[in-house]
Amino acid sequence: MSDTSKKQSFLHGTMLLALSTAIVKVIGAFYSIPLKQIIGDDSFGYYSTAYEIYTLLLLISTAGLPVAMSRMIAGASSLNHYREMRKIYTVARTMFLTLGLIGALLMTLFCRQLAAVQQHPDAWAAIGVLGPCCFLICLMSAYRGFFQGQGNMKPTSVSQVLEAVCKLVVGLGVAVLLVGITTSGAYPAAGAIFGVTASCLISALYLHFCFRKAFRDMPQSCEEVSSTKDIAKGLLSVAIPITIGAAGLQLLTVLEIGVYMGKLRENFTAMLSTDEFERLFAVFGDKDAKDAVQSIMDTQKGIYNFTQKIFNMPCAFITPITISIIPAITSQLTVSNHKGAKITSESAARISALVSMPCGFGLALLAEPITRLLGGYTGEKLVLASQLMSVLGVCIIFNALVLLTTAIMQAYGHEKLPVMNMFVGGIVKLAAVFILTGNPIIGIVGTPIGSLLCYACITVLNLFTMRRVLKNPPAIVRNSFRAFFAAALMGGVAYGAYLGLQTVLGSGMSKLIGCAVPIAIGAVIYLFAAIKLKTITREDCLLLPKGEKIANLLHL
Repeated sequence: MSDTSKKQSFLHGTMLLALSTAIVKVIGAFYSIPLKQIIGDDSFGYYSTAYEIYTLLLLISTAGLPVAMSRMIAGASSLNHYREMRKIYTVARTMFLTLGLIGALLMTLFCRQLAAVQQHPDAWAAIGVLGPCCFLICLMSAYRGFFQGQGNMKPTSVSQVLEAVCKLVVGLGVAVLLVGITTSGAYPAAGAIFGVTASCLISALYLHFCFRKAFRDMPQSCEEVSSTKDIAKGLLSVAIPITIGAAGLQLLTVLEIGVYMGKLRENFTAMLSTDEFERLFAVFGDKDAKDAVQSIMDTQKGIYNFTQKIFNMPCAFITPITISIIPAITSQLTVSNHKGAKITSESAARISALVSMPCGFGLALLAEPITRLLGGYTGEKLVLASQLMSVLGVCIIFNALVLLTTAIMQAYGHEKLPVMNMFVGGIVKLAAVFILTGNPIIGIVGTPIGSLLCYACITVLNLFTMRRVLKNPPAIVRNSFRAFFAAALMGGVAYGAYLGLQTVLGSGMSKLIGCAVPIAIGAVIYLFAAIKLKTITREDCLLLPKGEKIANLLHL
């Protein structure tokens, strides 16, 4: 490992990834929010459908291998076995590219069939254009796994920012161009997706140049390396259980889309001759639509997909933590530093809670002003978006716990156990969606409720599993309590501020003021409460760049 990589502690690497994630999410907001306005709810639904299928194929390709590669390289790096690191990378890259090629061919050649399965036939163009990304992402994952296994998060961070900038410029540009020259909603969605494909290509080229230099400058060593067969077996023994769990859960999510779209069709078809349907059609439909039921379904799905985009923003800040702790814990366990592994796990729990708790409370309690501002919704569309967002806000807290506990078990070598927990949670989710969305009163709101039940179920199962299989398990819940209380206080004050503004300003309150003022007040309250409750320790701060100054400033 290089000197630079050795200096990157767990939290230092996490901060690099978190900073790049913040930049990416800001750029992403400038992409997703205007995109929905430019191409409309229907096309945004096609865009999201393509992403959902892409995510499934991508998980099959990259869910397990990056974790396995990162763990194996981290173990070799902690022992300075550089020849072994080179061999691990070579074997892993071959496996990545093979899976990527298969995924790309499936999406490109069978785009119409995949769109039909999702009951979104006009999404075919977006699916086809996104196909090559499967190959490019697999190539990028090989490069990123090589760096992340050594604790070097800089190439990953920079490549993510490059990716976001390119997607913004190319995706919006092509979408605007196609909206002006076509009346079909399929092509603007495909144009927006083209920006994703182009961005992956640029990012892959950057990572390639970084890798060439790092691979060339890596020191030589004389240890006996494992055979290709043994390395492949080691990679697959970790990757297959993780991939089965992730792909299985995503497959259930894909099935869930078919379930709730089918249930919505049943609900709205049964209403066709009623006054209630006329009212819904006036709000969600299009007067020129040939299929009134499909029009309402597509619009509601587009609103749900948009709230999911907001939900994914804070969740993305948990991923840098999980990416960083897997090689960090693996390196500590390789040299039998079990105490250090537990300290790293608990520090990750505190940092994760510090991020997820305020986001969860904030989105749940301020769902209405947030969706009004970001989505531009009014009337019944705003009511629906607010209901969806409120449930998804609570989901953030449990999703963060799922991601964290799963990563810890993977780092400890128990990657098979979370798989079963994910399957149980996925089945709970599918059953809940089937039952709840079939109720016309609940409708599509039953879908995020199913997600909440799923994440809560997996969280409980993961925590019990950790207590059962780890001799001295990290105290995840105890290390999340202080952030929970600080976030609850913040949420209550922010919601009170919003109600106060509504009372004082009434209908004249602008979207920006109604959203920004409560959030700003809540942020100040949370910062104050987090410092007073000492949600992070002095030891956590000391792991950060200039950590001693930060700790002294916060009086830790």
